[in-house]
Amino acid sequence: MGDKRRPAAKGKTPATIYDIARITGVNPSTVSRALNQPGRVSASTEQRIREAAADLGYRTNPMARALPTGKTGTLGLLVSDLTNPVYFDLVRGAERIAREHDTMLIFADSQESPELERSTAERLQIAVDGLLLVASRLEDAQIQELAAAKPIVAVNRPVPGVPSVAPDVQPGMVESLDLLHGLGHRRIAYLAGPEASWMNGMKWVTAHDLAVDRGMSIVEIQSSAPTREGGTEAFADVMAADVTAVLAYNDLIALGLIGACQQHGVAVPRDLSLIGFDDIFGADLSAPALSTVRCSWGDMGSRAVSKLLGAIEGDASGAELNLPTEFVSRASVAAPGR
Repeated sequence: MGDKRRPAAKGKTPATIYDIARITGVNPSTVSRALNQPGRVSASTEQRIREAAADLGYRTNPMARALPTGKTGTLGLLVSDLTNPVYFDLVRGAERIAREHDTMLIFADSQESPELERSTAERLQIAVDGLLLVASRLEDAQIQELAAAKPIVAVNRPVPGVPSVAPDVQPGMVESLDLLHGLGHRRIAYLAGPEASWMNGMKWVTAHDLAVDRGMSIVEIQSSAPTREGGTEAFADVMAADVTAVLAYNDLIALGLIGACQQHGVAVPRDLSLIGFDDIFGADLSAPALSTVRCSWGDMGSRAVSKLLGAIEGDASGAELNLPTEFVSRASVAAPGR
């Protein structure tokens, strides 16, 4: 026999909770509780209702779901650049926890634009129960204003008074600077990311302080974008700085710089050592394989969704969560050869 649990035929009027109630012999309000608030009715009744819903091809309408509960069962996830592979693991981790809680994620991209991020966040807040702001380019006050309207968790940066999940860059960068110093590097550069990025500022301050503490000189070089192209375009400035090692804002910039070095006959790591940040997919596939500072983006995604779901339910505990980083040694670092 065929499986009766199939979606309604194309063109057929979608099933409603009233259809389910008629088949199961319970009130529509009982159907609503069984489908939207598990545990509010007996296990046998809930199972019977869910089986009937499956047979009818019933699909929950988030807007209708919001009427009795005040919640849509959806969360927004707004990232600074959806094309950045660093977010792959974050999205997967966030989706896993959302799915476990029968919650849907809506994704949006601000394209590194604070103005677009603000307008997109405001539009999302109308339709979701809470919002994840990933690598936000907004000012603290703007994020706090958004958080006053609906629960928000900031990812990859802390914001006073707003729950957040971010990497602790200190451990990984300490390992990086210790290695460079031990190999004999004394003149290094930090190849920066977006000026509006809080994390970019944190990485620069951390790298600067650690270098000075070790008697190393360090300069900041601005990239045009946090992409491979940004790293490629920074090649001339890096060469003009006369440094023996570069710490990059992220792996994409570092990989772009590796490519430019190859094009111009600069040997990595003999002539220039490079360290990235994030340990994205493919960082170990470059030639040479990229040494980097790893942070668990998948863990950040799952922790952020858990924190947001808690905030939606009124749990304000543990406002700021910092996850450790670690240095990953590969083939792009060696003793200076010049």
